[in-house]
Amino acid sequence: MHPEGTLKRYGAKINLHDFDELVPLISEDAVFWFNDGSFCGLEQIRKAFEETWQKFPLESYWLEDCKWVSCSIDTAGCIYHFRWRALLNGRALEGGGRGTTILRKENDIWKIAHEHLSQFPK
Repeated sequence: MHPEGTLKRYGAKINLHDFDELVPLISEDAVFWFNDGSFCGLEQIRKAFEETWQKFPLESYWLEDCKWVSCSIDTAGCIYHFRWRALLNGRALEGGGRGTTILRKENDIWKIAHEHLSQFPK
């Protein structure tokens, strides 16, 4: 699979709200940076995702305007806009921002090594 395929699968599986579906796509030592913190390794990343899904059980998430800024034999980088929509206490919420994902090939499998999401500048 190419890095683009891994990122597309990640975008689809994230909306299942089951972290076990994401584990094969994320490196064990991955580092994720979000507005509310930095999360290192699958255990911390799992906790961050599951807390978000608990708070927003009907959240949907997607990527737009993906641009591959680097791709070599074993690493690739993509920048994009991310969007989300959710219900909280019956109220519709939505938002988004900018993202960067770095993938690396591990045993011929592309995995996410780093993700950085941040709000759009004001």
